[in-house]
Amino acid sequence: MLAEEIIPAGKFNQPQLDLLRMFSKPFPDEEWTEIKDLLSAYFVEKASEEMDNLFKQKGWGDAKIKEWSGTHMRTPYNKNDQ
Repeated sequence: MLAEEIIPAGKFNQPQLDLLRMFSKPFPDEEWTEIKDLLSAYFVEKASEEMDNLFKQKGWGDAKIKEWSGTHMRTPYNKNDQ
């Protein structure tokens, strides 16, 4: 059965369709764990590269990290807003 026969049109982008086709066959648990680890490592590396670029563009360094470590950045919770 083709992916196009079971997937609603317009619901997935091309990379998602490619992944669905690629993983349409069963994998042993060990292989699936390896694949997930590879994908995770890829996206961690991309995020790290982007953070490095941001720090370089902004001229940030260790001082900025120390500043952030002492800053409360969470959105305050207010019961009256609900």
